[in-house]
Amino acid sequence: MKRILLFVLTNVMVVAVLGVVASLLGVNRFLTANGLNLGALLGFALVMGFGGAIISLLISKPMAKWTAGLRMIDNPQNADEAWIVQTVR
Repeated sequence: MKRILLFVLTNVMVVAVLGVVASLLGVNRFLTANGLNLGALLGFALVMGFGGAIISLLISKPMAKWTAGLRMIDNPQNADEAWIVQTVR
């Protein structure tokens, strides 16, 4: 639960900082002159950022296993595997 809260909080704070910086630099005037809304643009960036981060997190572990050709040791079959399992735990 703590990981999810930190993930959400980090993404929201990044978008908030981008919004504040854009407002301080006056980007909002140029966006509205061209028919864009800064709030809607930041909301879209938040959704796309969450989506990209979640997809990246979900595929990173299986992709690392696949590219390295690893297999999980659930039940050690010999002394070497038992040593590896004990060392990792």
